[in-house]
Amino acid sequence: MKTVFIADNHPVTRKGIMCMLKNNKKFAIIGKAGNAEDLYTSLRESTPDILVMEIDIPQINGINALRNIKTEFPKMRVLIFSTHPEEIYALRAIKSGAAGYVPKTATTKTFVKAMKHIAKGGIFLNEELTSTFTSRNVGESNAISRYKKLSSREIEVLNLLSSGKRNKDIANALDINEKTVSTYKTRLLKKLKVDNLADLIHQSRMFQFG
Repeated sequence: MKTVFIADNHPVTRKGIMCMLKNNKKFAIIGKAGNAEDLYTSLRESTPDILVMEIDIPQINGINALRNIKTEFPKMRVLIFSTHPEEIYALRAIKSGAAGYVPKTATTKTFVKAMKHIAKGGIFLNEELTSTFTSRNVGESNAISRYKKLSSREIEVLNLLSSGKRNKDIANALDINEKTVSTYKTRLLKKLKVDNLADLIHQSRMFQFG
C-alpha cells in the first residue's frame, strides 16, 4: 500500500481525490494541505510515497516549487493534478521531477490509472498528449523541440506575454525587474527563432495547440 498526501487549495478537490481513492486498497491518504507552509511541515513530519499536488496553491511558485520539493524529498513521487493545460505544463513538469501530469478535466478512470502507474514506478502522460507532441515533431518543423528546451522561467514569461501582459506586469508577477524581463524576451526570440514580439506571441499560442 502506498501512502498519499494531497496538496490543493480547493477543499472540493481535496475531497474529490479522497473519494476517488478511499475504496482502493493500493493507497492510503495520510494528510492534506491547502498552502505551502502546511505542505512542507507535513512532508517533513511524514513523507508520503506519492504527493498529489496543484502547482498553483498559495505560496507555491509553480514549476519551480516542484523542483524544490523533489530536491528535498527525492524519493517521493509527485503527480501534478492541475487546472493548467497539460499541453503547456506537462512535459515541463516531468522534466522538473514529476512522475505524472493529469489535468482536472480528466476522468476518474484516468486519475486512478495515473496513480497506479506512478505507484509502480512509471511515468504517466496522456497518450493523446504524447502522440500530439510526437506528430508535431515529424517533418522539418522542430518548433516543439525548440519549445521543450526553454527553461521554466522562460515558459512563464512566454505564457504571460501571450496573455497580453506588459514587461512591468510580468516583472511584478514573477518578482523580477523589468530589465530581466527584457533579457528573457531576447532569449525567447533567439531560442524560438523569431524576429519580433508579434511572431513570438504567435509561436506561444501555437504551442498551446489551439
